[in-house]
Amino acid sequence: MTGPGPASATPETTADPAPGVAPSDPWERFGWLMGAIWIVFLVFPIGAAATADTDPVWRGVGVAVVVAFGVVYLWGLARSSRADDWAEVVRVGWTHLGTMVALQLLASLVIGMHALYLLPFVISFASFTLPLRVALSLNGAGVLSAVAIPWAAGQLSEMRHFIPIVALVGISTGLIRVINQRQVEHRAVAEDLALVAERERVARDVHDVIGHSLTVVTVKAELAERLVDTDPARAKAELAEIRSLSREALAEIRATVAGLRVARLSDELASAERALSGAGIEAELPDDPAVVDPRHRIVVAWVLREAVTNVVRHSGASRCVVELGSNLLRVTDDGTGVAGRREGNGLRGARERVAAAGGTLTVGEGPEGRGTAVEVRL
Repeated sequence: MTGPGPASATPETTADPAPGVAPSDPWERFGWLMGAIWIVFLVFPIGAAATADTDPVWRGVGVAVVVAFGVVYLWGLARSSRADDWAEVVRVGWTHLGTMVALQLLASLVIGMHALYLLPFVISFASFTLPLRVALSLNGAGVLSAVAIPWAAGQLSEMRHFIPIVALVGISTGLIRVINQRQVEHRAVAEDLALVAERERVARDVHDVIGHSLTVVTVKAELAERLVDTDPARAKAELAEIRSLSREALAEIRATVAGLRVARLSDELASAERALSGAGIEAELPDDPAVVDPRHRIVVAWVLREAVTNVVRHSGASRCVVELGSNLLRVTDDGTGVAGRREGNGLRGARERVAAAGGTLTVGEGPEGRGTAVEVRL
């Protein structure tokens, strides 16, 4: 007697769908049919009304009331499955549930104890259209009523075959509703975590792009300042390159925010050469980035960018060596080293990228105890 139609609208946290967008989940449109198939069991109260020991008029009234009960039940399922949000589902639930209970009481005037045959429909409808605590409370009350009313009327033995059915409906719909609710809460948490992860990704990418680009621009601006009097032509060329770098950085920022930015290892090697030479650091770079496993090139490119940026900014080095392997990146310099230096956001972001790819990033002393070595193994 479960009704997946209302159940599909169970989440109190459900967001309003975008206007003009069809629901992507088929349950939102057709799930109520799973609750509608049980309407066939109304044949028992209809039969009880049609054969009641009373005037034909009253028998007709009884049949009409039971049929009306079924119509309200079906209409409530359809309405709740098409609701835009949970608040509307609850409004539909209370309205139709009240009508169903009133019709059940009215039917009892004709068919007496057989009106309890309508109870599973009431329990099921309440379970999927009302707030969880209220639904479970009414669920339990309905099961108790299936026992208490026949017992009080002295007809418990006549209804004993029906009580297990009501109990089964109550337990099954209650469990489904609780599981549904937990699933909705789990989905909401998963969506929140995905949003946080996406924000961190964008922040990490923006940091890497801006940090590297501004470092190169700063180095070239200082060089142009020194050359403006001694070598105006070279200073002019540096300024033109600064303008080009600024435009590239702006394009990269836009692509990053749009989620389209993908670092390419060959581009990062060329950029590293420009940045290091502009800072007056001798660069020893590999010629063939194809030695890196294609699965790891994007991660290696991002880490290379961050490592070279740190060399230019902080190391005070005169020489930098970049080594590549199938699953390896090593960037070493002969600068001041990492002793007493805190790990910044850029290096932390690089470590997260490598960890997400199943690798490790280590930072330590360079060769012969001088400078810094950044090593990535994937």
